[in-house]
Amino acid sequence: MEKNILVLIPVNEEHKKLLEEKAPSANFTYASRKSLDKDQVQKADIIIGNPPVDMVKGSERLEWLQLESAGVGDYAKTDVLPERVLLTNASGAYGLAISEYMLGVLLELYKRLYLYRDNQKEGKWSYEGQVKAIYNSTALIVGVGDIGGEFAKRMKALGAYTIGIRRREAEKPDYLDELYLMDKLEELLPRADVVALSLPATKLTDKIINQETLKLMKQDAVLINVGRGNAIDTEALCDALESGHLFGAALDVTDPEPLPKDHRLWKIKNAIITPHVSGGYSLKETHERIVKISADNLEAFMNGRSLINVVDRAAGY
Repeated sequence: MEKNILVLIPVNEEHKKLLEEKAPSANFTYASRKSLDKDQVQKADIIIGNPPVDMVKGSERLEWLQLESAGVGDYAKTDVLPERVLLTNASGAYGLAISEYMLGVLLELYKRLYLYRDNQKEGKWSYEGQVKAIYNSTALIVGVGDIGGEFAKRMKALGAYTIGIRRREAEKPDYLDELYLMDKLEELLPRADVVALSLPATKLTDKIINQETLKLMKQDAVLINVGRGNAIDTEALCDALESGHLFGAALDVTDPEPLPKDHRLWKIKNAIITPHVSGGYSLKETHERIVKISADNLEAFMNGRSLINVVDRAAGY
């Protein structure tokens, strides 16, 4: 029986050709989330992209869902997709874009560029004080998957001492000087000049940075979060920044998200906030990697082989 494949990721003619070569006998439908209707989703055997959860819920035909995101969110919930449905994500597509974003915001804080940008708006020629260097700093990367690993490589190349934390045992890669499990977080926080979070939203990661763990961090440390906003207690972070306990924070994700217009975090000078844009399709290479992961997995699926990036629904990633 021919497979109905619904493609929701943005594609050009070259992308379409690549996908269709992997499943020549399939029926392809290309749509966007804006133009999508529930009937299209429910008739699909395979979906490439992130359909609205309410549309995919209870699908009787769906065999495999290839997400365009690294995070899986509600798709991992037991009441959304039947157990028989294979769920894969786009892990491996975002490391380049997001790790460079992390490096960029760290340097913005370390070199006080945010202050000089404010001064520029006012035509103010003023020295803003001592700066910090990545060289000889200690970076604690919490979550060393594709994104955290790529950031660690860049920090290592610039002379930082790198410490990684992950959930499961694994062999230590060369770009990490030390590697631990999550139970060592509180022990490691006081050593870090930079704490970088790249974590999925799970019960285990909820508010792991809170009033108590913030107190464990160095007074001049920088906190970066590119995973999910729920990893940080936002009010506790605001308190720490306003009291001068941290050198600064850079957040591409917040809790709540979007951050309300009147939230006090917006007004804190040494808080760099961006609206969840470090990944996505902002970088062309990310788009190309998502298409390639999808095409490779499609070929594997159509030929009965194992797929990459299969999501552990119980773990949430």
